[in-house]
Order: sequence, then C-alpha cells, then structure tokens
Amino acid sequence: MSGRFSRTIYVGNLPSDIKEWEVEDLFYKYGRIVDIELKIPPRPPCYSFVEFESSRDAEDAIRGRDGYNFDGCRLRVELAHGGRGPSSSDRRSGYDRGSSGGGSGWGRFGVSRHSD
Repeated sequence: MSGRFSRTIYVGNLPSDIKEWEVEDLFYKYGRIVDIELKIPPRPPCYSFVEFESSRDAEDAIRGRDGYNFDGCRLRVELAHGGRGPSSSDRRSGYDRGSSGGGSGWGRFGVSRHSD
C-alpha cells in the first residue's frame, strides 16, 4: 500500500479566482510541498490536492487550515481519499524535488522555504 495518499490533502471550497501560488502560500509553512494540483471546475467551488513530502506535514496542514477563512471562503481541508490518478509531476516541473534550496522559478512567490 502506498503512503502517497497519506501525504496528500484535499482542499475544498476555494474561491473561483484562486491561483496555484496562493494555494502554495497557504500551505508551505507546514512542510515541503511535492506537488499542487489545482482544479477549477465550470461551477464553483474550486478545489486542490496538495502533496507533502511527509504524512506528518499533511496532518499539520489539516489541523492548521481546516475551517480557515480564505478570501471569504471557509476552507475544507482533509486527507485525500485516492481517485486522483497519476501524479501530475510529469506534467509540471515547478517543484524542485532534488535539492533542499528551492529556487525553481515560480516568480516572485518562489519555493524557497528557508527564509522564514
């Protein structure tokens, strides 16, 4: 059994104009993010899957952000329950998996996490 799902959280009730960097900004303080998959359906609300490097980080993010008010929306954050399909990491290389320094080019909201 893979531990991937225990490291991946579901974030629901996101505003319709949410950007991926905003999702990252909400969760980076809980641990190293491996992948973010933002879903913007034709009808709101939007939702996202955030995969962390460790299950402990995912649990911390759930405790810290479930029920959090973001831009007038009360976030629903819980452990993902499968059904996501293959990792989107083959489609996007924005998260630097190989080094500990970040700096993979996400613009002014880069993934450097060590300045906090």
